[in-house]
Amino acid sequence: MATMNEKDYYAILGVSKDATARDIQKAFQQKARKLHPDVNKAPDAEEKFKEVSEAYAVLSDEQKRARYDAMRSGNPFAGAAPSSNPYGGGYAGGYGGNPFGGFPFDMGAYGQRRRRGSAYNPETGADVVVDVELTSEQAKNGAKRAVKYRRYEPCDRCHGSGSVSSETAHTCPFCGGTGSIEVDLSAFFGAGAFKTVCPECGGSGRVVADPCPDCGGSGRTPVVTEAVVEFPPNTHDGDMVRVKAKGHAGTNGAAGGDLVGRAHVAAERLEGTARNGFYIVGFILPFLILSAVSGVLTVFAIICAVPFFMGLSMIFRSNITSRRGIWWKRGFQVMLSGCANGLLLALISVSFASCSQGMFMRPYAAV
Repeated sequence: MATMNEKDYYAILGVSKDATARDIQKAFQQKARKLHPDVNKAPDAEEKFKEVSEAYAVLSDEQKRARYDAMRSGNPFAGAAPSSNPYGGGYAGGYGGNPFGGFPFDMGAYGQRRRRGSAYNPETGADVVVDVELTSEQAKNGAKRAVKYRRYEPCDRCHGSGSVSSETAHTCPFCGGTGSIEVDLSAFFGAGAFKTVCPECGGSGRVVADPCPDCGGSGRTPVVTEAVVEFPPNTHDGDMVRVKAKGHAGTNGAAGGDLVGRAHVAAERLEGTARNGFYIVGFILPFLILSAVSGVLTVFAIICAVPFFMGLSMIFRSNITSRRGIWWKRGFQVMLSGCANGLLLALISVSFASCSQGMFMRPYAAV
């Protein structure tokens, strides 16, 4: 049996040594379709299929691939570099996931499965949250606002099923419906056999019979659309209004999510400088109060007064005359939070200052 050093996994998959993870997965899927024992009846098809699966299991994992490359280069310690993104699968867009593509094997944190294009896995569509700017007058009297946003909608060609010719999903031919494939890596540092998520069905165990070319088998396509969000009277900053079935469409015919309009009322929103000002005032208040009670009203009190007045200045610079009552309410909540955080430190500091002052004045009191 050939050892891992003797096997050229890149040649087995037919990719170059600098191939991307996407190229490696694509090559594996093409070869696996041709060599799967259920499809290919050649005597050596099963052995070649296992070899291809073994190559993919190594090259699709960054750490295993680095160790494999290091061993073949003659330096087995060069491949110990950790993955640059151990929690992969992140996406910074507004879909709460990567709607327009992703990591080639679509694996998230800790190896969790993410759906592939040909996998049949109905999942309820996510909500789409859109911030809507409202003036104080609109928030008080209510308003209808038109919003433009991105979402998934059911595919027009396959009507959301993901399949053009059939609406019935088939058992995955690669994994037999188990959602995983077993790969023997006995030659790989004695790793033995282990199971990995099936790259064809993404772990669902079922695949779309005839994937739609427009949506890739998911049953939905990305679009930019518009909707009207109606906010009732007496709406406040942060209040949310739902518009049913206007969120992302579900995959493979599953139910869709909602559009959620979140009110953004500038006159009520406490943020930035004003929020910091309230916190600073709250944090310093226990120092000033305890200083007054304990009689430590010298240099220590003056030092505490400086950030206190700075915090007040930050609050008053925030156009307080146009602020609504809820803004002040939130400000006092932040101030109380600052008080709670500063109280213990104030007790320790004032006690220390009081003791120090007493020790300094004791010789003069004796005279």
